[in-house]
This record gives sequence, C-alpha cells and structure tokens, in this order.
Amino acid sequence: MIQNKSFQLLTGCFLIFGFLINISCKTINSNASKSAFQSYKVPTDDSTLLGNSPYVMPYNRILEPAGEAVTFGDQTYENHSLDALMLPDKKTLLVEDRFGIAFFEVSTHKLIHRWTYAKDSRYKSSMNTFSGITATLFHDSTFVFCSAGGRDSFSGEVGKNERIPNSFVLQFYWDGTKAKLVNTFPFEPIAPATIALPNQVVTTIEKDKLYFYTVLNGNNQIAKISVSDKKTVWTSPTGVAPFGLMILNDLAYVTNWAGSVPDSTNGRETAGIPWGKAYIDPKTGAMNQGTVSLVNTQSGKNENEIVVGLHPNAIIHSPDNNTIFVSNGNSDYISVIDVQSNSVKDSIFVGLFNQGKGYIGSTPNALAINDEGNVLYVANGLDNAICVVDLNKKIGQNRIKGYIPTQAYPSGIVLNNNQLIICNLEATGARAGNLVDFDDEGKNPKKKSIAFNAHKQLASISFIPLPTDGILKTYTEKVRELNMEFRLGLAELLPRAGIAPKPVPERVGEPSVFKHVLYIIKENRTYDQVLGDMPEGRGMPSLCIFGDSITPNQHKLARDFLLLDNYHVSGKSSAEGHHWASAAMVTDYTEKSVRAWFRSYPHVLYDAMVYNKNGLIWNNAMDHGKSVRIYGEACNSEFDPKYTWKSLFDMREKGNISDFKFKNTSTISRIRPVLSQTFPGGADETVSDQMRADAFIKELEEISLQSGDNLPNLMVMALPNDHTAGTNPKFPTPKAMVADNDLAVGRIVEAIQKSRFADNTVIFITEDDSQAGWDHLSAYRTTGLIVSPYSRLQKTIHTNYNQTSMLRTMELILGLPPMNVIDATALPMFNCFTENPDFSFKYKFLPNRISLNQMNLEPKKLKGAALKFSNQSIQYGFNQIDQGHDDLLNRILWFSVKGNKMYPAKFAGIESDDDE
Repeated sequence: MIQNKSFQLLTGCFLIFGFLINISCKTINSNASKSAFQSYKVPTDDSTLLGNSPYVMPYNRILEPAGEAVTFGDQTYENHSLDALMLPDKKTLLVEDRFGIAFFEVSTHKLIHRWTYAKDSRYKSSMNTFSGITATLFHDSTFVFCSAGGRDSFSGEVGKNERIPNSFVLQFYWDGTKAKLVNTFPFEPIAPATIALPNQVVTTIEKDKLYFYTVLNGNNQIAKISVSDKKTVWTSPTGVAPFGLMILNDLAYVTNWAGSVPDSTNGRETAGIPWGKAYIDPKTGAMNQGTVSLVNTQSGKNENEIVVGLHPNAIIHSPDNNTIFVSNGNSDYISVIDVQSNSVKDSIFVGLFNQGKGYIGSTPNALAINDEGNVLYVANGLDNAICVVDLNKKIGQNRIKGYIPTQAYPSGIVLNNNQLIICNLEATGARAGNLVDFDDEGKNPKKKSIAFNAHKQLASISFIPLPTDGILKTYTEKVRELNMEFRLGLAELLPRAGIAPKPVPERVGEPSVFKHVLYIIKENRTYDQVLGDMPEGRGMPSLCIFGDSITPNQHKLARDFLLLDNYHVSGKSSAEGHHWASAAMVTDYTEKSVRAWFRSYPHVLYDAMVYNKNGLIWNNAMDHGKSVRIYGEACNSEFDPKYTWKSLFDMREKGNISDFKFKNTSTISRIRPVLSQTFPGGADETVSDQMRADAFIKELEEISLQSGDNLPNLMVMALPNDHTAGTNPKFPTPKAMVADNDLAVGRIVEAIQKSRFADNTVIFITEDDSQAGWDHLSAYRTTGLIVSPYSRLQKTIHTNYNQTSMLRTMELILGLPPMNVIDATALPMFNCFTENPDFSFKYKFLPNRISLNQMNLEPKKLKGAALKFSNQSIQYGFNQIDQGHDDLLNRILWFSVKGNKMYPAKFAGIESDDDE
C-alpha cells in the first residue's frame, strides 16, 4: 500500500511543536519560572505510540518523512527492507528485504513482483543477509544475485541424500515481470564459524565470462566465483567480519566490521565475538578498530589493509575512480581514501549533532554519490535522515549541506535522476496489526481495536525528490526538530553553585538527594499482559494474563508509588533490548542483524560487536568516579548441567543451596571485578529468581553492617524469569515463573526500603523488551516502576517515556553526562518524583498467590493442544531466553492461562511459525 507523505512544513501539530521548542529554549536562556519538566517537553510527550503522521518512536525521535513511502510485506511477519539498486533497464527498482527480493516500477512506485524464501521449501529457513545484492546485464539477460543465510548449519534437502550449507549466493533471471531462481552457490563454513555467511556481492565480466565476488562474513574471507561452472577461482583472508565490497582497478576493497585479525603476540586486548576474537577498547569492550582489506582480483593476494573508523560498512567510489568513501557506523564519520596512495586522506563527520561534544549515535550505514561526483548522500540510521555532503568543499571546511527526513533507520540509498529512493530498515516500527474483536470480559462493549506485537512490522521504501537548496534548508531544520536537538542545549547547561539537592537534578553535576540507584532489568512482558487489569491505567483487561493474582507486588508497587501507563521499551527483542536498556542506543551491527541474528543473539551482551563506541551505563558511571556493582546482567553463568530447576529449588528449600557452584563470565574485562559471583547470571532460567533475590539481600545486609556507606552508587540487576519456559515439563508453569519473578521484585524492594539506605536509594524497574506479548496501544509498551521515598505519588503518570528516559534520569541523579545523542535528547522523568518525600512508608512485599513450584505436566499426561504446546516448548528450548519462535511462545502463554478461550484475533502469530 502507498502512504502519501507530502511534506506539510510547519503545519498542524508541528507548527505548535516548533513554536514550543523556541519558547522552551528562550525560557531556559532567560531563566524564567518554567519547571525543568516543561522545558524539556514537546507535544508528543502527551501522546501514545498508537497514532501516526507524525509517528512517535520509542526513543525520542519523531517521524515526519519527506516524499512518498511505500509499504510491503506480509503483516504476520516482522519485515525489514535492507538495500536496493536500480536494474539495468533503469525503470525497475530491486529491493532486498529480510524475507526475499521485491521489484518496483519506478515510474508508478508500485510493487510488481516479490520472490520470498518461504515459497521454496529448500530455503525456508534462510533470510537475506545484511546488504548483499547486485544485478548485471549479461548476454542480453538480466541476472540478480543476492546473499542468504540462516542460523542453522544446514538447509533442507536439495536432492536425494544431498544436504547443503545454509549460506548461499542465489542467482535469479529477471524477465521483466518475474524472477526465476536459476542457480545456487553454497559456501561451507570454516571452523569455528557455523555458517560462512556471504554478504555483499559484486559481479564482473572478464573475457566474456561472468564472475561474482562476495565477502564471507563468517569465514573472514572474500571469494571469487565463476558463474558458468560454479567453480571457486580463489578465496582470500580478510579482516574480521567482512561486510562491504567494491571492485576498482583490479583491487577488491573489503570493509571489515571488526578490524584486523588479532595478533596474539602484540599484547593488545581482545574479546570474544562469534567464531573468534577482535581488538577491543578495554574501557568499553567495544571494537577499537575498523579496516579495509585490499585484495588483488586476479591472484587473490591480500595486498594491504587500511585503518578506518569503527564498524566500517558501506563503501563506494567517486565517478572519476580517484576517491573511495567508507561509512563508519560506530564512529559517525566517513573515511575518504585516496585511490592513488590507498591511504586515508580525510574524514567527514556526518553526525547530526556536530557540536564537538563527542556525541555519537547517528550511525551512518549506506552511501550514494551523484554522477558529477560532488554530492555524497549518507544514510544516518538513528537520525532517521539522509545527510547531504558537499564534496566541492575543501578539507577542513564544513561539508554538510543539510539533512533530509526519512522513516526509521535508512539503510540503503538509490540515486535515480532527480530522485532519492531510500530503504527504511525500521519503517515506522512495529505497528502492523489487524482489526480484531476484543471482549473486555463484560467491562467494555465489544469493539474493534488494533492490537500490536513486536514482530508485526511492514517493510518500506521512500521516493524523495531531490530538494533544492531552499527546501534542503527547511528539511534540515525539520530533522533537527524531529530529533529533539533543543534538548542538547539543556543537557549541556553547566551546574549552578548553591543549588539544593533534588530527586532529579536539572543539570548534570547538580546534587541529588539520592546516592544509590538500583536498576532492575526483567524479560519480555508487555503492559497489557501484566498491568492491563488496573483500572487506574489505560489497559485492556481481556489481554491481561499475569494480573493481580499472579503479580501482586508489581500491582502494589504501581499503586503505592506510581503507575506508568505510557512507558516503552526502545527495541523489539532482547538482542536489541538489553543494549537499549543499558546503553540508550544500538549499533549498526545490531540493526543489520535484526530478526535474523545470523552471528549471535546477544541478549546478555556476550558479543563484543554489539557495544557502541562510548560504552554502557556502567562505563559512564565508572568513568566519573562512581562505584558500580552488576548482578547477573551482561554475563553468562556457567554451572554443571546436572542441575535442573526443580533440583535447585529443592536444594534452596532444604537450606543447602550453598552447594550449588557457578561462575559468571563477561567479555568486558573492566566489569569483571564488579560482577557479582554470588548472584547467578541472568541468562538462565534454571535458577529461580528467589535465589537471585537471596543473593542480593544477603549482600545488602552485609554492607549494612559495615561502617560508612559502601553500597554501590549504581547497581544493575537482571531478573529474567518472567520470560517463562512455556509449558516445558522441566520448569514451572508460566504463571508460577512470573509469580517467582514478581516475588523476587517485592522482596528486593522491601529489603532496600527497610535498610539504612532507604532514604537515599531509588529503584528503577523495566523490561528489556516486550516481544513475548501483545498490547492494544503499542508493541513497545511495557511495565516500568520507580520506587523511592520521593516517588510515592500514588497516581498514574501518562507521559510518554521509554528506556532512554530512564537512563537519562539515572545519569542526572548520579551526575553523569549523556552517553550518546539518543539519551542526550531523552525526556528525564522529572514528574515521577516529588520534593516532599514520604520517609514513613516502607514497602512490605506480598507473598506469592501461586505456588512457585507448580510444575508443568509431563507430556504423557496431556493431549490435544496441551500436548502439542508441551512438545513445542521442549523442542524450541523456551527456557533458553529468546531462542526464537516468539509468536509460538505467545500462543503457549495464552493457552497456559486462558485455556481454549479464543486467542486474541491471531495478531500475535500464525500457525506456520511452529515449523520455522
């Protein structure tokens, strides 16, 4: 379908938006009497994510894109457009999306054909990789090549007794109306890689023979393949995790996401990434190098390696072949390489907030250049904008002409005459839903409503006419408004002398009443699933499956302190969610992997490639002299697999849990000394959350007996068991696991509230994401709680907040500057606190109303749907957090609580998901 996005400049609500921004800035500068909260606010902070045009995103960004957006895909899936190119006929656009390839008629913007992996049983477990697509005209035939892979080592049978690796380059013949698959080129993994994972593909015609080159992201190689006989001409080593590829002057230029292959003899620190190691920054755990490998296209000899920025991805050359441009996704600048010397001659910073403050977060990840070679277009993913660079300007001059607003996370650019065509990887977010009948159990009449799930999203591309200089200037101001630039000025105001301590200081460095922050990160629930039964908030009771009888403590906390009914996670899965929750942004590596997760599913942040340049909240705290303790977050827990949930639970009941030995491990050397070794890591549901609560409370009591104040300033905790294990018979029922999690929360809050640290400690509680659930207002809406003597408001807060708001509030409390542009532009949670504390109230936890060891039944005692769901819970390992098949888990959770009551309108999954 086509959405008309004609650009109505400074009209409607954004006329008010711009006006209020100007007024807000003037208010701050004139030191008028407006509260800090009102100074930060914009009109959309009073809205939910349900509305559209403009679309409000769950990370301080608003979408009001230029041009016309075309959406496509099956709304029962999570669709993403990745990259695009123009076919040789110059009238057909080819788009690579996660599940296939789509062809659009450029003149009409209409989808004319789409091939998907689901249509071929051999490849139904495969998806397109990060950005690998090309097309060529050979002997009057148009051929398309794209790269594909899967998380499994092998795909289905191709012929009798023949199995092939789940890493391919596919060749299609395009006849002008449809694509026909004509060739498959499989690639074997090289240990320790489990998949070869081809990415960028480039074709060449050499002596009237067709070849293609591709990087093998898993194997750390580039390969040259003869198409006619399917033979490998040569393979050559590259750096770590090669991504982009360009052929120029008999050289293949390969961008290496993770830089050089480490040399174990040089003493530089490395950390684990899937299938190897990479050089890292010891302070943050992030990559500290990106490179470009140069490989001779005839001999396959590796001739050179050029150091560029962090996470180099896209690479192109100028029309005159003299200059190469590389976008560095984790550094926010473009490396400019001189072809004659093959050395970096310039760097162009393309971040939207180019103020010399060290902010990152624009995430350049795609490039295009005009035929004259004087304008470079850069897709700034997290700015939701195209940066326009004037290449006529000399080195050292400001080269940024302006910015063009797009939908969310532009990831591919095609320049077609006087038009930009943009792939929007995140489109408008997870908003695709069906109109369904909901019955609010008699409380409300039956009505039509749109329901949301985090894995329901359509793909999109945008057609944007090239703007004149005047329109580009207006676009640029619009992009700055949509990205909340005015809040940067507020974030950078210097602290004032003589300011009395407040719960949330207005400026970084001003005093807070709090000395300690406890940050609890839970797993995967939505607002409606847990708090949808609370009449005080905007919930839908019919969607609530873990209500007051299962989560009494979360309900009591929301009533005793405050209810946030417009609070959101910023990502759609735990692989995104834990980084959003701890860093207030995600890197290009995470975004390019979304939904496929070829290399890793880094929900415990064990893959060093997920870290951004500036690190996470604990880095920020330690960098500024704050003490830190991490309880189960960002780590794996190693223990003897003989232990089961029940055996550990029984050991605890008998008082001999001290016999249970485990070790928490992390890729980040800097946090190992502050990582609790008595609190089991948050990646394994085999451990009851009561054991985690026991460990924290014991440590809290020990610190309380010490003289002085030795409680860490920042405590980050993982409490994962509300994820549940489905109906796996080795684990408790979903209701019991959620009750376990709820009781742990209640016990931990009570322990803090009764300790001598109660008056100066604030507790923030969030889910990491909301993917295992549904919500009638937004796929991103979740539960959020704030507990402190200064948060006893006993009312509902309707303000639009998200995880970055929570992080920004913690930073202000602890006197920390923002980590990146996303949290620098977040709305601090000022109105969640009062300056009139209630020190007399001490929270008392409510006991569980569900037996915590209420185990799922064995399959032999089940039949029908119950048996099916039990077997699937075992098959897909839902006890291992986020192993996929989230839609299926949603059905299992619904059935486990509601039985045969009609599943809510099929918006959260389709039956075929069971077999993925």
